[in-house]
Amino acid sequence: VRDLLKDIESSKEQGCIDLTKKFDKYDGEIVVSKERIDEIKKTLDQKTKDDVQFSYDRVRKFAEAQLKNYGQDFEVELSKGLYAGQKLVPVNTAGCYVPGGRYAHIASAVMSVTTAKVAGVKNVIVCSPPKEGIGAHPTIIYTADLCGADVILNLGGVPAIAAMTNGLFNNPPADILVGPGNQFVAEAKRILFGKVGIDLFAGPTEIAIIADAKADPEIVAVDLVGQAEHGYNSPAWLYTTSKRIGDYVIKRVPELIAELPDLPRENAGAAWRDYGEVILCDTDEEMATISDEYAPEHLEVQTQNLEWFHKRLKNYGSLFIGEETTVAYGDKCSGTNHILPTKGAARYTGGLFVGKFIKTLSFQRMSKESTKSVGAACARISRYEGMEAHARTGDARLRKYGFSN
Repeated sequence: VRDLLKDIESSKEQGCIDLTKKFDKYDGEIVVSKERIDEIKKTLDQKTKDDVQFSYDRVRKFAEAQLKNYGQDFEVELSKGLYAGQKLVPVNTAGCYVPGGRYAHIASAVMSVTTAKVAGVKNVIVCSPPKEGIGAHPTIIYTADLCGADVILNLGGVPAIAAMTNGLFNNPPADILVGPGNQFVAEAKRILFGKVGIDLFAGPTEIAIIADAKADPEIVAVDLVGQAEHGYNSPAWLYTTSKRIGDYVIKRVPELIAELPDLPRENAGAAWRDYGEVILCDTDEEMATISDEYAPEHLEVQTQNLEWFHKRLKNYGSLFIGEETTVAYGDKCSGTNHILPTKGAARYTGGLFVGKFIKTLSFQRMSKESTKSVGAACARISRYEGMEAHARTGDARLRKYGFSN
């Protein structure tokens, strides 16, 4: 990845084009044309459009609710004549990566592009890996356009991350990169973090379920398999106080996996074999403690005491309360964002939300009178630190406004 990034920094667009031919066997247009978007709009079936709209409406509504209740511009007088405050300003350009390898992650376009646009980002650039002779998945292109993408690129993997970071194909450089991806995408974002902001360091997707004796064991098993199909290295964890449910899940999950089509069966089978866990606990508190230690990306709670767990749990990417909801709902269309922390990162961060695209900027303004105290203090502190030039900026104002140091 490091070598590829270095090559693309010098070879620029041609490097992206050459690597796209090599890795994706694609030699068509890179910047998706308006004609291509219009063609997709005309040819995509109405049901698919309706489903995307359904997801978009809810994600947008949720993002608007977040925006309304998250943060405000304000100003406060800290001392006489000294006013300080903050202003919320969206980043100028966001790069959104939408996976399209094993599966066409249509909902990822909704999650990232919609949230960025609601936050007020002026330029949203979308990259999604192309297929030979086709380009990016048509429904991904349609969805990205519907949600407000300004530019859509047929680029995947490292070329995509490099192109958005370096402002290639006549686009402004991204201020922040968001969206899930494979290990190469994650590593590219990690390496470039600092030159560009990122949403979070992402690993394979995860599911955990807290279940007591009253849970429906079939629902529990189905939900574990539902997330395990993402990939061979996707953990699926069950924390339960019921040995009966634990035994049922251990027997039933392989049966459910065996019934899947080839690719999901292969992914889920490997994930459950290598990363599946059933942890038998004595109490609700023990289940909560273990869950917080794992800090799962997605956490379902299927218990009698739903309210207690909601209040008690602290570490998770997104919480699904009661058997009526499930991870797939949040992944696709219910409204909450599915770009979430993995590999224990939920201990210190939540998932993608409007605030990721907004900078909280501080400001201050002062009266001349306030310099009497502030300027003098600044000069003294600066000299304590050995920063004489800093001190003299205060001195100059004290002299000008007729105050002694």
